[in-house]
Amino acid sequence: MTDLQPICALGQSAPQARRIGALLLSQNTALGLASLAMRRRAEPPQIGLPLPGPGGWVEGADCAAFWTGPDQWMVEFPGRAAEDVASALTARAPGCSVSEQTDGFVAFEIEGDTPPLLALISRLVNIDLGRFPPGSATRTGFHHMSVFVIRRAEDRMAILGMRSAAASIWHGLTEAAERLEALT
Repeated sequence: MTDLQPICALGQSAPQARRIGALLLSQNTALGLASLAMRRRAEPPQIGLPLPGPGGWVEGADCAAFWTGPDQWMVEFPGRAAEDVASALTARAPGCSVSEQTDGFVAFEIEGDTPPLLALISRLVNIDLGRFPPGSATRTGFHHMSVFVIRRAEDRMAILGMRSAAASIWHGLTEAAERLEALT
């Protein structure tokens, strides 16, 4: 039998990270994801945090969630990618529809001082950053792909996209960061 070795979405055995100027770009391979949808006439689930409305992202003690559509959210479980997060969420949200999403998505975290962070994001996606404070999330286009952009804090953002597009997203991020750094 072949000796299989797990690899990250970018094809390496370890997650990629790269500092470009004032920005740190890194692949977050430890993020567990599950989608949550309320069924018709269901009571809102109690998952340990208030589920956000349109354009919102909320962080709780052991999970975070962002709105993806009417009565639908993506729930993030930091540090729990190797676990069955869908089962854990189903236990918290009985009567809701839950689907495992961890292996379908790739997450890239971007950290840095606010001006270069916003300058990078403004070159990559069509978001009014003046109306995108910490606690915001949206779905938008990125190099002809659809991604979720999350403003985790004043100095931290995340981009979540399809795992099959990981290399294209990473290329777009690093190329834009390099061009931005060349301008300074």
